[in-house]
Amino acid sequence: MSNGREKVGTGLQRHQQGKFEAAKMDKQARRLAITIFAHAVLRIASSASGVLIGIYLARLSGHGLRVDAGLLGILGAVSFAAELIASIPFGIASDAISPRWLMVGGALIGALAVQLFALSSHTAVFFLSRALEGIGVAAVTPPLLAYLADATSHDSSLRARVMSFFELSLLAGLALGGLMGSQFWDRFDVHAFSFVAIAYLLCAMLLLLGAKGSQSHGSHAALQGLLRAIKDPSVRSLAPVWLCVNAVVGLWLGPTLPFLMTKRPSGSQYLDGIFANTPTEVGWLLLGYSAVFGAGVFGWSFILPRMQIRSAMRICLSAMVPVCLGLYAINHSGHTATYIRWSITAATALLIMVESGFTPAALAWLAQSLGPKSGKGAAMGIYSVLLSVGAIGGSLLAGALGKNWSVDGLLLGTVLLAALALILLHKVTDLKVRPFEESYEQA
Repeated sequence: MSNGREKVGTGLQRHQQGKFEAAKMDKQARRLAITIFAHAVLRIASSASGVLIGIYLARLSGHGLRVDAGLLGILGAVSFAAELIASIPFGIASDAISPRWLMVGGALIGALAVQLFALSSHTAVFFLSRALEGIGVAAVTPPLLAYLADATSHDSSLRARVMSFFELSLLAGLALGGLMGSQFWDRFDVHAFSFVAIAYLLCAMLLLLGAKGSQSHGSHAALQGLLRAIKDPSVRSLAPVWLCVNAVVGLWLGPTLPFLMTKRPSGSQYLDGIFANTPTEVGWLLLGYSAVFGAGVFGWSFILPRMQIRSAMRICLSAMVPVCLGLYAINHSGHTATYIRWSITAATALLIMVESGFTPAALAWLAQSLGPKSGKGAAMGIYSVLLSVGAIGGSLLAGALGKNWSVDGLLLGTVLLAALALILLHKVTDLKVRPFEESYEQA
C-alpha cells in the first residue's frame, strides 16, 4: 500500500511540475512575442523616418534649400556610422547589465531624434538627428538579439523559429513603415514626424514588458563572447561578403531612392520623379517590395534546412544580377505597353524571392560562432557592425551614383557589389555544421 501511495504522490508531483513548466514556457513565449512585435514597431518607426526625411527634403529643395541626392546619401551614412560606432559597446553592455533597460533607452533616444529632425531646416540639426537615431538602433538591436538567444537556449527549434520571426519582423517593419511615413505625410505634413516619435515610445513600452526577466552575465563574459566571435574563421571569411550585401541594403533602403522618386523629374528614366505629384505612393511601393521579399524569406525557411548554407548564399547572390536587369527594363519602359511592363515586374518579383534567402543563411552562419556559453551580446554586436559598415558604403555610393545617373546608378552599384560578393564567397571557410537548423543547435 505504501508503495502505491508513494507512486501516486510522485505522479502528482510530476503532474504539478509539468503544469508549472508549461505555464513558465507559455509566459516566456508571450514575452518573446511581445519583444519581436516591439522590434517590428522599431523598424516601422525607423523606415517611416527614412521616407519622411526623403520627402521632407525633396520639398525643401523645391523651396530654394540647396538639397540633392548627395546630401541624402551622407545623412543615411551618418545614421549607419553612429550605429556602427555604438553597436559593440552596447553589445558588451548588454552582457554586463540587463538588456531590457538598454533597449528601452534606445527606443526613447529614437523618439527624441525623429522629433528633432522636423524642428529646424538647418543641416547641422539634420546630422544630429540622424546620429541620435543610429545610436538608438544600436542600443536595441545587439541587446535584443542577445536576449532572444538567451531566452531560447533551451530549445534549438524554438530559436530557429524566433530568429526567422525576427527577420520577418524586420521586413514587416520596413514595409509598413514606408507606407506609414508616406500616408502620415499626406495627412499631417511635417507633423508626421511627431507620430513616428510616438511609435518609438510604443516600442519602448513593449520592450519594457516583453524583455522583463532578461539577465546580465558580467563584463568578463561579455569580452569572452566578443573574442570568440572575432577569432572564428567562418565569421571572418564571411564578413566581406556580408558587407557587400549590406551595401546593397544601403543603396536601396536609405533616403536616396524616395528622394529620386519624389523630386521633380530631370531625365528620361521612367522611375525618376515618378511620384513627384503623389509622394504617398512611395510607401505602397515599399510595402509591395517587402511583401515579395518576405514571401521569399518564408519560402527559404523550408528550403534552407535541406541544403548547404554556402550553396544557398551563392544562389541568392546570383539572382541579384537578373533582378537588376529586370529593374533596368522597368526603368526604361516609359514608352512600353503596360502589359509588357507588368510582365517584367512579375518576373522580377520572382527573382527577388530567390535573392531574399541570403540574410537568413548568413544569420545561421553567425549563430554558430556564439557557442553555448554566455556573452552573446558582444558577439551579436558584430551583426550590427557588419550591417552598419556595409550600409554606410551603400548609402554614400547611392548618393554619388544617384546624383549622376539617378535610378540607373543604383542598379549599376548593385550589379558591381553582387559580382564582388560572388567572388569573395569562394574564399569563405566551410562550416563544420552544414544544415541550417543544426547551426542554431550549435548556438
